[in-house]
Amino acid sequence: MTIVPVILSGGAGTRLWPMSRPERPKQLLPLTAQETMLQLTAARTRGFTAALLGRTILVANAAHADVIDDQMQQSGVRDYTLILEPVGRNTAPAIALAALEAQPDDVLLVMPSDHVIADLPAFHEAIEHALPLVEKGWLVTFGITPNGPETGYGYIQMGELCGPHVHEVVRFVEKPELANAQHMLAQGNHSWNAGIFLFRADAYLAALQRRQPQMLEKVGAAVEHARREGSRIFPDAAIFSDCPSNSVDYAIMEHEAKVACVPVSMGWSDVGSWDSLHAVSERDDGENVVRGDALLLGAHNCLVQSDGPRVTLVDVDDLIVIVSQGDVMILKRGESQKVRQVTDALKTLVTATETN
Repeated sequence: MTIVPVILSGGAGTRLWPMSRPERPKQLLPLTAQETMLQLTAARTRGFTAALLGRTILVANAAHADVIDDQMQQSGVRDYTLILEPVGRNTAPAIALAALEAQPDDVLLVMPSDHVIADLPAFHEAIEHALPLVEKGWLVTFGITPNGPETGYGYIQMGELCGPHVHEVVRFVEKPELANAQHMLAQGNHSWNAGIFLFRADAYLAALQRRQPQMLEKVGAAVEHARREGSRIFPDAAIFSDCPSNSVDYAIMEHEAKVACVPVSMGWSDVGSWDSLHAVSERDDGENVVRGDALLLGAHNCLVQSDGPRVTLVDVDDLIVIVSQGDVMILKRGESQKVRQVTDALKTLVTATETN
């Protein structure tokens, strides 16, 4: 069988403002290594030998086409197809674009472009566990073994084994309140929803036909009338803009019967906040993460990221200090989800300025 890596790169990355911005969101930035998040994702299947690896398909924002091409060339990945969305319509249509471009019996390994996976052998082993069911037409997702009652992730409740190391999915749970997260953790049969999937292209399209026929019709028409330029595919903008917007979880996975989950502990993070970046980064003796010009004296548990001016912290703890593109943001560690409030306030400010 052939596994086709499908990389979804349409996210805006607003939770890592001011470094991540619409013109260059977090997946296009070197946040956790010298390589960008996208480059690390593109290399994630190297060394996987259980199946033939096909041509990578990237689904991305059309505005990022040149940057993506540059980064893929720099990372040595040249055999890929770049499908450029004229407008974002969430993950279900994005995956449909890739499924229509692939061969019907290709196995799609769907990966967000902005996640960290530290233990690649564990990831590859989980893929191997999933393949026998995928061959039979199952839709498989990968669940992260939780290490705490995290409220920022969705959860997957797992049922009986349907194969070695693979469980039937009982239900998907949206991001829970703390008490519910603690209850699910105590039950022990729940995983975090990583948003990574494995299924045959024809199985996904058949599920889409059953559950979201209008979505499949629009995506199919947009592909049929697409413009192709070398490795780039431009779905018809007018048709694709009329496509319903929905996530693959809501549109498909929650409704299908043959859905399975492979629980895995593989050093995963979605790097969805400055706090999570601190957690997955190497820290100094004071548990600080420093990138750029900074001087820390008696500071502990801080994250400092600066693209220019020197940042000096003296006898302070648990701060996040970000200096990027002329903006400075300072907030307490543990509260980095409030960055969304900042970006919302800035949008309101810009709108008010333009109106006046």
